[in-house]
Amino acid sequence: MDMGMDMNTGTAPRALATEAVHAGRDDLARQGLHAPPIDLSTTYPSYDSRGEAARIDAFAATGSEPDGPPVYGRLGNPTVARFETALARLEGTEAAVAFASGMAALSAALLVRASMGLRHVVAVRPLYGCSDHLLTAGLLGSEVTWTDPAGIADALRPDTGLVLVESPANPTLAEVDLRAVAHACGSVPLLVDNTFATPVLQRPAEQGARLVLHSATKYLGGHGDVLAGVIACDEEFAGRLRQVRFATGGVLHPLAGYLLLRGLSTLPVRVRAASANAAELARRLAADPRVARVHYPRIGGAMVSFEVHGDPHEVIAGVRLITPAVSLGSVDTLIQHPASISHRIVDADDRRGAGVSDRLLRMSVGLEDVEDLWMDLDSALTRSGARGTARPATAHPHPPTDESRYGAEALPSSPAADATRSPSRAVITSVPSST
Repeated sequence: MDMGMDMNTGTAPRALATEAVHAGRDDLARQGLHAPPIDLSTTYPSYDSRGEAARIDAFAATGSEPDGPPVYGRLGNPTVARFETALARLEGTEAAVAFASGMAALSAALLVRASMGLRHVVAVRPLYGCSDHLLTAGLLGSEVTWTDPAGIADALRPDTGLVLVESPANPTLAEVDLRAVAHACGSVPLLVDNTFATPVLQRPAEQGARLVLHSATKYLGGHGDVLAGVIACDEEFAGRLRQVRFATGGVLHPLAGYLLLRGLSTLPVRVRAASANAAELARRLAADPRVARVHYPRIGGAMVSFEVHGDPHEVIAGVRLITPAVSLGSVDTLIQHPASISHRIVDADDRRGAGVSDRLLRMSVGLEDVEDLWMDLDSALTRSGARGTARPATAHPHPPTDESRYGAEALPSSPAADATRSPSRAVITSVPSST
């Protein structure tokens, strides 16, 4: 697909793998640097107090990034700005604003709209458990209407500030037709949590989303050693997000910004390699009589959810190579029981109604050898008490796709039927090429 000129650089677009390596670092060679510097300053000297006052006034008016040297760490940081620039390039948006966590990022988006008198949110379950809780509890003064994708248009009100969806969803991996949902939103901004897919698999802004949320703790960082969140969006909304970040203090530490920028450079390689492992494990799990149901998204990815006939807690207790831990997106494989941890805070009836059963396990597949991972899973499934002997998986029904310029165009898109979630179905579908 012809992407035209890059909105951020005015240059011809570059492939996703190239942007992942070079975005946010384009000025380094001119400075005689190879690795990005880490600026740990919390404040910056200025002998031009009039000029500094003018820049602060400009920030207060629009939230635009101050021209010239930095002022104060809560206004912005050069190292964090590099990560923001890179993520915006990968998502195809004008800007990105980073925060101390994914929840801080979501909170800022809600506060921006609430400050305009738009406190009502339309949301589709399932969402990440803490996102669900933040909306349901009204902790920021918001009111939520839960609906399925087909009911979004009817749920909108004059005071609706956001429509919020997650696709693939945590933890069932259910998908929605983002373009159809964006159309249903009308003029109300659509916020898509793209944490599971990453811009390697989909770019929601190209399908009509105004806001693209990431828990950058996950795949963007990729090594389980940084806590962060980020929203990619247009510059107007970014300015408002920066103002909320300045006022509330949910800033990202420069060292975290450095680690995230470093993580982006290997994001396409990691996602594709882990996705290949996940697809193979999903096929084997689907062929295993000890497993009741497998959830794996049409766009692929490194997340697999499955429901067991036996005791899911014994599976958690039985793994040895796989780490039983919350979170996801690291180079190593993690498994957890959503009903006990990530979605425990969601009301039990709401949780089950969204397809999060008590027998569901969520696995974030890493970069280990797939045979070693299967050996560990096989042993843990046996320990769970489910009966049956694993059968060999059948060949994958679809050939891998070639990587396109931005890594998403060649992937199979979600059909219109997915606009109504069906989290109980088992889906084993094609994945992007690991080459």
